[in-house]
Amino acid sequence: MRVALGTAALALIADQASKWWVIERMGLDQRLFIPVADPYLNFAMAWNRGVNFGLFGSDSDVMRWALIALALVICVVVWLWVQREGAGRGLQIGAGLMIGGALGNVIDRIRWGAVADFINMSCCGFTNPWSFNIADAAIFAGAFALILFSGRNTPAPKA
Repeated sequence: MRVALGTAALALIADQASKWWVIERMGLDQRLFIPVADPYLNFAMAWNRGVNFGLFGSDSDVMRWALIALALVICVVVWLWVQREGAGRGLQIGAGLMIGGALGNVIDRIRWGAVADFINMSCCGFTNPWSFNIADAAIFAGAFALILFSGRNTPAPKA
């Protein structure tokens, strides 16, 4: 499980460092929009109080702490599942990405009361109204890897 732990640490550090840079150093929380490679990549500040795309968003402290608790429970369940599965490298990387990303967003909810989203990408005539962050990308990639690599260490059923 060292690979999972290392991957989680790298995802968490990358997420928090990127948020520190764009919020504290670049002042995106005050400027709200910084063109990077317009229209393909921009920094557009968004405070997400819900889950993906702001679903179940609420300014309620109850919802904030419920989402924190849910993320922590998911982290524990994923860790235990991957550990029990006899995790190969791919599964550990997926778990680490998912856990590191989830913890990055938990830190945001504790620190700011919402998740700091700032990466906005558009392409091919489609203007994307939503922003995301490194943690969100890690969670998505981790979930994909968990699906892709799960069940690989289980023995094939006997005929």
